[in-house]
Amino acid sequence: MDPERLRKILKAVEMGEMTADSAAEKLRSLPFKAFEDLGFAKIDHHRALRRGFPEVIFGPGKTPAQIAAIATRLAEHGQIVLVTRTTEEAYRAVAVTHPEAVWHEEASAITVGRPAPERVGKASVLSAGTSDIPVAEEAALTAELMGASVGRLYDVGVAGLHRLLEHIDVLASADVLVVVAGMDGALPSVVSGLSRAPVVAVPTSVGYGASFSGLSALLAMLNGCSPGVAVVNIDNGFGGGYLAGLLCQARSPGSP
Repeated sequence: MDPERLRKILKAVEMGEMTADSAAEKLRSLPFKAFEDLGFAKIDHHRALRRGFPEVIFGPGKTPAQIAAIATRLAEHGQIVLVTRTTEEAYRAVAVTHPEAVWHEEASAITVGRPAPERVGKASVLSAGTSDIPVAEEAALTAELMGASVGRLYDVGVAGLHRLLEHIDVLASADVLVVVAGMDGALPSVVSGLSRAPVVAVPTSVGYGASFSGLSALLAMLNGCSPGVAVVNIDNGFGGGYLAGLLCQARSPGSP
């Protein structure tokens, strides 16, 4: 059950197009036990009502068959399906039941369904380098599915600051900026100093040995000198995109 389906049911009752009994039948699974137990997973079908976006399937550690089963149950309940950090093998398993499923190779993600065409805000996703793009794409895809209008600006790291400054209009027009960087992790502070929009910083594990698989970028972002920056975990493009989606939704009065 998602907020839009719930609104349609309530609107139909309000307009006299549906009886209260019919509405109650459609909502009969709503009240207390809001999850479905598949044995290996308990699916939260009402997360979209509480959070504005359905439960997301984290791919690592799950078999293709498990991913396909969870995705099918979410889709059958009218939910947008997002599977993160997954494989093309898992996509093929999902596509057996849902041929409309899409494999997003750069983001290593699977989606089934799309959000409503109305956009709730503008997010811009920046990557410091080309090697950061997979994490940036995970963030961009997540924000798009949450209803944000998403722009992408890649390979604009501080090693060539003129590449970023050429797009200062992008920084000025966004409602939220998701900045993905490895190595020295300096880009979020620079971007925050150039824009009034909140910045979601995503450190990546890109870098040589002393980067400690992204730890140095994470610490640099946490210790940044420019205010207005929120930092998520290393390589957590989904978390960065989700936060950006929530910030965009908050700018829309009619959003859940």
